[in-house]
Amino acid sequence: MSGLKIAIIGAGSVGFTKKLMTDIVSVPELRDAEFALTDVSEHNLSMIEQILGRIVEANGLPTKITATTDRRAAIAGAKYIISCVRVGGLEAYADDIRIPLKYGVDQCVGDTICAGGILYGQRNIPVILDFCKDIREVAAPGALFLNYANPMAMNTWAAIEYGGVNTVGLCHGVQHGGEQIAAVLGAKHGELDFVCSGINHQTWFIDVRFKGRKVGKDELVAAFEAHPVYSQQEKVRIDVLKRFGVYSTESNGHLSEYLPWYRKRPEEIGRWIDMSDWIHGETGGYLRYSTESRNWFETDFPRFLEEAGKPLDHGKRSSEHASHILEALETGRVYRGHFNVKNNGVITNLPADAIIESPGFVDRFGINMASGITLPEACAATCLSSINVQRMSVHAAVTGDLDLLKLAVLHDPLVGAICSPDEVWQMVDEMVVAQAKWLPQFAGEIDGAKARLAKATVKTRDWQGAARRDVRTVDVVRAESAKKRALELDEAARPSL
Repeated sequence: MSGLKIAIIGAGSVGFTKKLMTDIVSVPELRDAEFALTDVSEHNLSMIEQILGRIVEANGLPTKITATTDRRAAIAGAKYIISCVRVGGLEAYADDIRIPLKYGVDQCVGDTICAGGILYGQRNIPVILDFCKDIREVAAPGALFLNYANPMAMNTWAAIEYGGVNTVGLCHGVQHGGEQIAAVLGAKHGELDFVCSGINHQTWFIDVRFKGRKVGKDELVAAFEAHPVYSQQEKVRIDVLKRFGVYSTESNGHLSEYLPWYRKRPEEIGRWIDMSDWIHGETGGYLRYSTESRNWFETDFPRFLEEAGKPLDHGKRSSEHASHILEALETGRVYRGHFNVKNNGVITNLPADAIIESPGFVDRFGINMASGITLPEACAATCLSSINVQRMSVHAAVTGDLDLLKLAVLHDPLVGAICSPDEVWQMVDEMVVAQAKWLPQFAGEIDGAKARLAKATVKTRDWQGAARRDVRTVDVVRAESAKKRALELDEAARPSL
């Protein structure tokens, strides 16, 4: 595959970029590719360039690593462009969590829908469209844009509808949900098969087979309730399973903020979440985790660089889709996965223009979706609520229509369960003012929003949420990580009974 160029935008997401690269070079035919890294942060770009360079050197790979803050130069001639950007970084993300809390909206992640996810999309979409312009103009003909960035559906929707490039959205929620189902059923590798379909972060295991036998709702509920860990960590998912009859891909924390029922009363949130890890529902949990990870990496970079010098185990390829898609497209070896694409009839009871996440197959001929899937009615209804929010959000981001943005937030399931229209209008004004430097499409609206805020009558509160934790120090994170790793190694060393 000499001459193959893979551009990674937002390569300063150091850990994820390392995973993508090591996955891809686990494919022998892809090892002589060029990885063109680009990021707005020269500091982060330098760190990942050093780490990947050390991996290449230590393993004697023919892989070429280049790095530049000139995005267009990185994209030039690339056949594959991967995006894992977070526009506004942790500074903007903190506002996605902080400001809605003033209005009673308690989010765990806030990067898909809900108030935080919608504003995240407003920041990302103009930048995504800039990426698409560069891809159209300087990338290799027929280049494929692989979007890993959230909000997944909104970004992918904008790239396809307004960016005019061949785009697929990629996530790992289906893989992780499948691993949970295998664990509770006691399924070994190759014994579990399933059809999972819906929209990103609201995808549903509508057909589960264990050793070829169809697994019903009652069996799955009993298996999850009997599991010593998941029975405590996944209370929202288990409750939805009981009521809807199907299991959702998304973590307890994610799912709880996409629905109007589990986080609307502060005194009840504790009933549905688990504080053993951020992903199970902690207020602003992913913001805390991301902040701690950044601080830890900055402090321990020399150690991470040293670890990059160890030999790769190409047999430990992750389940992230990107390397498998590239392998299928370049070699013809067929790959089955779950991909975010425009619906166009793939799911019969969701709109044609929606971005759906559903099974497909990849080979030399491209990504081919399995069509004609019909979701259970409750699953479709839940997805439709989010799709309508996503559609309005995308159009607002492209046009700079502040009233449409407010309507999108008003129609969000969790926000609508908590906030009055007046509260939504003021909250959105406050968010766009706070994030104005990342929202060029709303430049003409900022002065008006400031004037309205100066005369605001809606009362807010200084609230940290129902289940907030403080950011831990680097020393504490390092010690807890070492303890967790030691327990994992001890468990792996125990003889099976």
